[in-house]
Amino acid sequence: MTAVTDEDQGKGDGTGKPDGRADGRWDDGLIARRAAAAEAREAEETAPPTPAEDDAEPQVEAYAPADGPLPTRLDALRELVGLSRARLDRDTLAEAGRVLDEAAARQRLSSRHTVIAVAGATGSGKSTLFNALAGAPISDTGLRRPTTSQPIACSWTDGAAGLLDRLAVPGRLRRRPHPGPAAFDEALQGLVLVDLPDHDSAATEHRDQVDRVLALVDAVIWVVDPEKYADAALHERYLRPLAGHAEVTFVVLNQTDRLPGEAADLVLDDLRRLLDEDGIALGEHGEPGATVMSLSALTGDGVPELREMIGRFVSDRTAATRRLSADVDAAAARLRKVYVTDGRPGLGERAREEFTDRLADAVGAAAAGQAAEREWRRNASRACGTPWLRLWRWYENRGLPGSLDRMGQALTPPEEELTARQRVEQAVRIVADDAADGLPGPWAQAVREAAFTGAQGLPEALDELAAKAGTPGASKRGGGTETGRSTVPQLGGRPPKPPRPKWWPAAVLAQASMTLLQIFGGLWLVGQIIGVLEPGLVTPALIMLAGVVGGPLVEWACAAAIRGPARRYGQDAERRLREAAAGCGRARVLDPVAAELVRYREVRERYVTVTEFSTTGR
Repeated sequence: MTAVTDEDQGKGDGTGKPDGRADGRWDDGLIARRAAAAEAREAEETAPPTPAEDDAEPQVEAYAPADGPLPTRLDALRELVGLSRARLDRDTLAEAGRVLDEAAARQRLSSRHTVIAVAGATGSGKSTLFNALAGAPISDTGLRRPTTSQPIACSWTDGAAGLLDRLAVPGRLRRRPHPGPAAFDEALQGLVLVDLPDHDSAATEHRDQVDRVLALVDAVIWVVDPEKYADAALHERYLRPLAGHAEVTFVVLNQTDRLPGEAADLVLDDLRRLLDEDGIALGEHGEPGATVMSLSALTGDGVPELREMIGRFVSDRTAATRRLSADVDAAAARLRKVYVTDGRPGLGERAREEFTDRLADAVGAAAAGQAAEREWRRNASRACGTPWLRLWRWYENRGLPGSLDRMGQALTPPEEELTARQRVEQAVRIVADDAADGLPGPWAQAVREAAFTGAQGLPEALDELAAKAGTPGASKRGGGTETGRSTVPQLGGRPPKPPRPKWWPAAVLAQASMTLLQIFGGLWLVGQIIGVLEPGLVTPALIMLAGVVGGPLVEWACAAAIRGPARRYGQDAERRLREAAAGCGRARVLDPVAAELVRYREVRERYVTVTEFSTTGR
């Protein structure tokens, strides 16, 4: 340890005291620092709070009022994204998700501050304008390019730390305006001005910083110069895509001191023309839109007017709300193609009926009804027909491969089975196309997938329901659904045996009586011929003729009587099978399709809510 000499102790300010202290107290620097820190803490505890300390309190106010349109639109957009996640890919919803995240982050921060970025190209003089607004040389200016390499912020009041943290502005680059008229301007209280790097810088990281900060600030001042105001990079990369943010955009033509005579007005008019071509609404004649003006940051010409405009803009305290509303508009515009089309989507009653008709045709409802009607007529003919005719029919149909009985019991040919399956697939495909007509691409695909997924196993379900509807054969055939041994559905089948009407016993008794008359008359005649009975041909002949004629008459009368009931029975069998097919198709295909259409209507309603209070007219 080096000793301290009297000569060394006497060095200082010439008082002869160590370190120039006039009170003669000895210290080695460490004690002095501790004593100074203790005195500072004591003074801080006893001193009253300053207004700056009050301003440093966290800001938790919300920008939009509770009954404003922005919270409703954000909620609708959030629900829209939630309902669409299973139908749209992640990239499509990425921008909407980013807007929701940034809106939530911005609303958690100070509501008494307005963050305005100053952006421009290399050599446009944006840093000079930034310094002129701040009233101090905060941002470096010069001939070296690029001059600004990182965002520099100037905050007029305390409490903006959270906003600057969100912008990733380093603490060493956070400034306060120079004490003067600009710093104490009441209208500028709450302003946070950020000077950005050049958007056309050769350094890629500079351009990335510009893009990142522009997506987070509340407003932007675009500084252009007479040489680069028509630069395609500026208009195509920034101004045109951000045309919907006109209300939070200032476009300043700088360096007008370099233009002679009326050249500044001519350049300003041409700039307005280009902005109009970009789709940016110009706030002229009191209309909402971008602010366009000319000035010279170097000479100060026009700077007070710009400062006054910014002051009114900041005092309004709606910049963040308007910026977020414009972001929502932009996200909704990008999503329009996946939610809105020119057609009128839906599944009409006609399409449903046609789908039912196709399923009924595939399941053979009409053929089953006709078979049921024929079965009724055949039973009536058997019950009410003459015995001789029934005997002849029995003889004709015994053991023959083409008999009606065997035809009713025969299995459906494989070709017809495959045709029935193809008819079901065709019916599903047509109804899916009808339902998807007029829908945006992703939702049309979702409707088709719902229809085709539900159609899996539909032919087998139709066969099972056909059996339950009163069409046997579906459960009796070798490949039926109840056996579970065949993947090919057996549609249709032999109808059930119809019930006997109440008048059938009387008809049967009448037919039996006619038969007995024939037999009695015939025996009588035979007895007379062989001499057993007394001769008299008229009476037995008349009795026999009455039986012979009466039998067909009874059969004809029964056939006429059963025509209506047989038709109604066939229609009832067709209706039951048709209803069974319709119910199966509705449960497996139409209901899932309808559910997808309802989901689309829900998201469409949310989308309408998002765009209903659009601030950009999109």
